[in-house]
Amino acid sequence: MLFPRQGGKGCLRLLLSVLFLEAWKAGSGQVRYSVPEEAKHGTFVGRIAQDLGLELAELVPRLFRLASKGHGDLLEVNLQNGILFVNSRIDREELCGRTLECSIHLEVIVDRPLQVFHVEVEVKDINDNPPVFRAREQRLFIPESRLVDSRFPIEGAADEDIGINALLTYTLSPSDYFSLDVQASDELSKSLSLELRKPLDREETPELHLLLTATDGGKPELEGRVQLLITVLDVNDNAPLFAQAVYRVHLLEGTANGTLVTTLNASDADEGVNSEIVFSFGSHVTINFQKNFKIDSSSGEIRLIGRLDYEDTKSYEIQVKAVDKGNPPMSNHCKVLVKVLDVNDNAPQLAITPLSLPVREDIPLGTVIAFVSVSDRDSGANGQVTCSLTPQVPFKLVSTFKNYYSLVLDSALDRESVANYALVVTARDGGSPSLSATASVSVEVADVNDNAPAFAQPEYTVFVKENNPPGCHIFTVSARDADAQENALVSYSLVERRVGERALSSYVSVHAESGKVYALQPLDHEELELLQFQVSARDAGVPPLGSNVTLQVFVLDENDNAPALLPLPLPLPLPLPGARGGGGALSEPVSRAVGAGHVVAKVRAVDADSGYNAWLSYELQPAAGGARSPFRVALYTGEISTTRALDEADAPRQRLLVLVKDHGEPALTATATVLLSLVESGQAPRPSSRVLAGGAGAGAGAALVDVNVYLIVAICAVSSLLVLTLLLSTALRCSAPPSEGACGPGKPTLVCSSAVGSWSYSQQRRQRVCSGEGPPKADLMAFSPSLPQVPGSTEERQQPSESEHLGKVSLSCQFNFSISFIYNSIILNHSFALIF
Repeated sequence: MLFPRQGGKGCLRLLLSVLFLEAWKAGSGQVRYSVPEEAKHGTFVGRIAQDLGLELAELVPRLFRLASKGHGDLLEVNLQNGILFVNSRIDREELCGRTLECSIHLEVIVDRPLQVFHVEVEVKDINDNPPVFRAREQRLFIPESRLVDSRFPIEGAADEDIGINALLTYTLSPSDYFSLDVQASDELSKSLSLELRKPLDREETPELHLLLTATDGGKPELEGRVQLLITVLDVNDNAPLFAQAVYRVHLLEGTANGTLVTTLNASDADEGVNSEIVFSFGSHVTINFQKNFKIDSSSGEIRLIGRLDYEDTKSYEIQVKAVDKGNPPMSNHCKVLVKVLDVNDNAPQLAITPLSLPVREDIPLGTVIAFVSVSDRDSGANGQVTCSLTPQVPFKLVSTFKNYYSLVLDSALDRESVANYALVVTARDGGSPSLSATASVSVEVADVNDNAPAFAQPEYTVFVKENNPPGCHIFTVSARDADAQENALVSYSLVERRVGERALSSYVSVHAESGKVYALQPLDHEELELLQFQVSARDAGVPPLGSNVTLQVFVLDENDNAPALLPLPLPLPLPLPGARGGGGALSEPVSRAVGAGHVVAKVRAVDADSGYNAWLSYELQPAAGGARSPFRVALYTGEISTTRALDEADAPRQRLLVLVKDHGEPALTATATVLLSLVESGQAPRPSSRVLAGGAGAGAGAALVDVNVYLIVAICAVSSLLVLTLLLSTALRCSAPPSEGACGPGKPTLVCSSAVGSWSYSQQRRQRVCSGEGPPKADLMAFSPSLPQVPGSTEERQQPSESEHLGKVSLSCQFNFSISFIYNSIILNHSFALIF
């Protein structure tokens, strides 16, 4: 701070003031400075940035700024060095009038993060106003008959400064007749009068000219002068006398018009007209006073005629003059002091200044949302204001300075729960009855991306028929995001993965906006029964949030595969007369000696479909010309047997057409041609379709022994392998997680034929029957013997090789066993046992 030099005494006073100020700052918790009024532009006030703990380099980036209610341009801050300086002329009397304390309240605001500091700059009074008399001269009329020690009131001067700068002392120019009498009536108010020290003689001295000087207590001292013109009168030598020199009255503001303020009492020792007194206000009464008070000139009653307002004027000082009707008239003066008492007639005033609206829902606790300033023109308890907030959560009011509050965040915000808060600030004073005022502020919560899109359920199951048209809509996924605007804008995409050897995106696609899932190509139940994939939903926020949902698409089977005829298991090693095979034709020799019900051949077929679509039935087509055939075919096994004994009338070559049909809708069929050659029973036996290469000339007994040994070994091997495979399958299922492994898309099919019929079985789950070494195997085919058991025939010698073949099939596959497979194994063992 810069002050004009006043010598050593002034420097000591300045040092004491600074020490007192620093001690006061440490106790109050806010930054305080002082500056003298009328300081020049650029006068140093204080290092505000350093005192607030702010770095100079961060003043500009953090938008350092000052805010002052009504005094915005008086002080300014240099952002380069952080110094608070005087920007324009400061007149203490203009700012605060005659109030003892005069301060400029500043609010320093910086952003990133937002901080608010309160700074108080006290404006020190300097002696810049001299004492002023209302008029340049005062006239007094004093009769010559007045006695020594008589007093004649005169009007004093006024000084707009305060404190010692307004403490006036009066001096009167030297005079033989008068001396100055000064009496302190109240605080700085002094009553002046001229005291007669020597009798007057109008004939000797008709007029006196005196000079009254008023000097204040400031440094340097200032003074004011007024000329006193005293006219010495003759005759009427008694002036009116008041009962008391000062009348004191207390009135409540808001007192009704016409109320009697006081009654003045004055008397005149003269008689007759010279004793009649007329009361009137002094010549220097202000217009404001004349609007509020009137005096009865005869009775001396002073009544209220206007409205008293404590907030405008706290007290009135009235000078009343009593003049008699003598010639020349004589007068006297008294003073009436009216003190106005405050009543609670002013409600508090509220002002809310928003800082950061709308507010983000992720702002930290303690963030200042708005400033609240309150004021009450009343005084004392009537002017003490307390503030409250409704609702109290999630915000609160924090008192930062006298009559200043900050609206801060007290608990976390969630826009999805409450998007807007209507806050009401209530200010209530301490009067009785108390008065209040309210102000509302709407706090809108801005959305941040804190909610990921959510699906209604974590997994969906979809059923789609196979052979669907490409690009057909199979399902729609939908996710909801609780956020708003772009944070709630959801887009969908596939979570890419491999399905076998192909990418997932070659099967399905998802529309990014609608979430519709499309099948890009026809699905094949025989290739892919279950397509499981994930769809990702992601919002457009920053950063984006997302979630996944699982879709299980089950491909339903359609009857789109016709029955397929199986070729012979082994090629015919020896040519048979008239026997042909391959494709849908089967050639078999039949002895004419067989009886009714003898199985002569078997038609084998499979269907790639599942369930009823793969359930096959066999029908024998009627012969041409309507002739009745001596053969029939089993409905579900495909076995061709005789209906009667064959005779010579039957044609030697029989051509049978067998219709194989599934149970789908519509049913699909295949036709098998069976060529039967009827031979005489005495002819040498010919090898059939099940004959293996071997020595035809071997003895019947030796062949039978070899066959029996092979059959026993085969039965034991199959039984042991059955038990071993069951144990191995159970161990693998418990230890290994489900995996596609080396299996390609498809379904295992078990096709069996036995004495009780033929059947196809397709698993309904995504399970594969795989080899541990070679390529995946999806089918197991087992067939029971269909020819009669003739001892010593080549058919008996064929059975061990078939058993060995079945054993190899069992060793090359890992089975997912079910009750149907066990049942078929029992039938298979039973069929081998029939050979014995």
